Amino acid sequence: MSLPPFRPSSHSGKAALWLAAAEVLLIVAWSSGFVGIRFAADYAPVLLVAFWRCVVVAFALLPLSVRAIRRASPLTIAVHAGIGLLAMTGYLTGVSKGIEYGVPAGLAALIADLLPLGTTLLSMLLQRRLPDGRVWSGLALGVSGVTLATGSAISWGDAPLWSYLLPLAGMLALALATLWQERLPQTQAMSLPASLGIQSAVSALAFAAMAGAEGPLLPTVTTGFVIGVLWTALLATLAGYGLYWFCLRHTSALRVTSLLFLSPFVTFCWAGLMFNEPLSWPMLLGAAVAGSGLWLLIRPAGRDEPKTAQRAEK
Repeated sequence: MSLPPFRPSSHSGKAALWLAAAEVLLIVAWSSGFVGIRFAADYAPVLLVAFWRCVVVAFALLPLSVRAIRRASPLTIAVHAGIGLLAMTGYLTGVSKGIEYGVPAGLAALIADLLPLGTTLLSMLLQRRLPDGRVWSGLALGVSGVTLATGSAISWGDAPLWSYLLPLAGMLALALATLWQERLPQTQAMSLPASLGIQSAVSALAFAAMAGAEGPLLPTVTTGFVIGVLWTALLATLAGYGLYWFCLRHTSALRVTSLLFLSPFVTFCWAGLMFNEPLSWPMLLGAAVAGSGLWLLIRPAGRDEPKTAQRAEK
């Protein structure tokens, strides 16, 4: 059973309020993932943490999703598994392995935060339609804001040239998954717990193969490892990806991905609270610039929302 269409542009003020709340929580939850990975990396390899975070989420959602999965066709299950391989396995592997091969973490994060731009370019190629000037202006401001916020942490490093393509590939994998999810026909729709459960399960299998090639899948269990896995599983995956797909079902891909322009600033706030890292004026200025770009991008996105709702009703 699919979720009913959400119409933030309708006369229902409560609908718009609930969507706005979900979008704010999405920014907070998504940003927590970068901090969680940094914390967990001190206790276990990144791919091993990714494996266990997906296992935890898959089992947590099993009671809520098993009935819907049993009723779904093999094609529907395969489609959601494919989306999961792109959105979770592809995105997390590209960013984390790029850093592992020597790409500076700040540069990898900057590339990952270009998701709205990557989504727009892929959508332009698929639809063969150019966005209007307001969209390009919003994207330019968003990218400028992200660059300002992360500028002090950016360096080119001395990694092999091909390794810089890994974060880019990860970002494009999530962008492609976002557009695929947005365009799913109603016949392939599933409940959110079932969809996220399938994505987590198939990603756990993929991460098991990659992490298993590097070492044992049963690590030395420490308090830090458990906290890192639970942090990334509950906040970054269950809440982060769950809210990401929830918002996408009710608005547009451009609007949802554009929210993540604010992710670097919120990540710095997380890091300040957890690791005592101070905020700087470039970070605050970058947040303001990215916020202005987000405002421009959200305005034209509202025109596409009725189309999304109409597609969900078909």
